[in-house]
Amino acid sequence: MLTDITLDTEILVRLSSFAGVFGVFAVWELLAPRRVQRHSRGVRWLNNLALTVLNGLIVRLGIPLAAVGTAVFAQQQDLGLLNRVDLPAGLAMVLAVIALDLILYLQHLAFHHVEFLWRLHRMHHADLEVDVTTGLRFHPVEIVLSMGIKMAAVLVLGAPVAAVILFEVLLNATSLFNHANIYIPEKVDRVLRYFIVTPDMHRIHHSVIRRETDSNFGFNVPWWDYLFGTYRAVPREGQTGMTIGIEYFRTSRDLWLDHLLAQPFLRTPK
Repeated sequence: MLTDITLDTEILVRLSSFAGVFGVFAVWELLAPRRVQRHSRGVRWLNNLALTVLNGLIVRLGIPLAAVGTAVFAQQQDLGLLNRVDLPAGLAMVLAVIALDLILYLQHLAFHHVEFLWRLHRMHHADLEVDVTTGLRFHPVEIVLSMGIKMAAVLVLGAPVAAVILFEVLLNATSLFNHANIYIPEKVDRVLRYFIVTPDMHRIHHSVIRRETDSNFGFNVPWWDYLFGTYRAVPREGQTGMTIGIEYFRTSRDLWLDHLLAQPFLRTPK
């Protein structure tokens, strides 16, 4: 039974899939990088991965229920839309994953356009390069807020447990993929963009030019950007010429964990 899936099993599934996907793209970046990186890979990776470990501990210790636990609770208590309608299991899973992805897109919009939320999220954008570790670089407060939104969405939807696990695995995998500094032939990239957010598409979202930053918000699928008019096909300076990051926090010292954690609370010049 799906309700018998333990949190320990969910952790094992997510960690094993994460390790495999991370390893693939880390090696791909070394063998076929899209852009030449000018900032220390060692410093960036050390601190981005340290932040990832910290976030993981905070979620597991501070929010042990998490999204999967919320789905188990909703199913046991018969809560949420999908637990109140009689749908084939496969259809319910598909609808739940699509709905969660749309909610993630809308959340991402909010984190760009609400000042307090942007101050949290901008730490992700302040990375001076974009590679597989950037897909893990989020402020702990943003992680906690995002998990709260996700748990509320799972509860309202009554998302099946298996759908939530699938969504979490897909989200981790696609975040690593679309941040990876990997070369994909342009013809292949054009086709992939109909179905999934590619690295070249998402990298534009990390441009220092704000109107490019405020585009291509999707993580898993590009459809919401197409539908809501936030899609941008190419950066003004081209993929290899564009400047990554934001206007502020551009020193090597800003790449270290203590500065990353303090960044949302620091004032920036007007």
